[in-house]
Amino acid sequence: MLRMTTETTETKNMNASTKFLLLALVGLAAGLLSGLFGVGGGTIMVPGLLLVGLSQREASATSLAAMPIAGLGGVVTYALAGNVHWGMGALVILGSISGALIGARLLRSLPEKLLRWAFVVFVFGIAVEQFFEVPSRVSSVSVNLPSAFGMVALGLVAGILSALLGVGGGAILVPGMSGLFGASDLVARGTSLLAIMPGAVSGTVANLKAGLVDVKAAGLIGAVALVSTPLGGLLAAFLSPQVNQWVFMSFLVLLIVKSIRDALK
Repeated sequence: MLRMTTETTETKNMNASTKFLLLALVGLAAGLLSGLFGVGGGTIMVPGLLLVGLSQREASATSLAAMPIAGLGGVVTYALAGNVHWGMGALVILGSISGALIGARLLRSLPEKLLRWAFVVFVFGIAVEQFFEVPSRVSSVSVNLPSAFGMVALGLVAGILSALLGVGGGAILVPGMSGLFGASDLVARGTSLLAIMPGAVSGTVANLKAGLVDVKAAGLIGAVALVSTPLGGLLAAFLSPQVNQWVFMSFLVLLIVKSIRDALK
């Protein structure tokens, strides 16, 4: 049976309107980030949900639940511009659904402290990868038997991380699609948003059964992000690949500092 998340003393003392405003701002920022970089927005949502008093497990699960709603607007925006590779997206989805179910099981059993540090390591790894990435607007994706298996494997890894850390897996998918399979920066972002949605749904079903999802918070964040994600997608098309990359890296550095502080508490 679905249960609502247990509130901490800090959350109880937080004014309801303040909490509503904070969650709405989290949704706004997560949507912009999601559309701009093709990620699920969990790197914004998880710290924001921790701020309103959710545990690391609850924040990860609630963040994952908001992603399918948030990603929908971004997928439409990128698809209308021809920046979604449907074949690659379908193969990645095959792996991500299974991966999300595996990650959801692990989420219920791993220690809270370990999850916090895993989040830090995950974000640091993305920052290092982005530093060496050479972004491009030219797309040359080829789907054959070897690449198809690789795309499914990429989805599997992204799905596990998605459910385990409350991130959409896009931070794995975007560099993976561009670096391994020749997708342009925009095609990688658009296809990533498409691919993370089914995995997020399957992981959320498992988390709902475990009572880890704050449904109201997920709904509010997702609804606001649904509106702001297309704006992020439009901004990504306007900025050069190099500018997109450096903006993302700057954000990651700030996030690493914040996440380390949370993990040390």
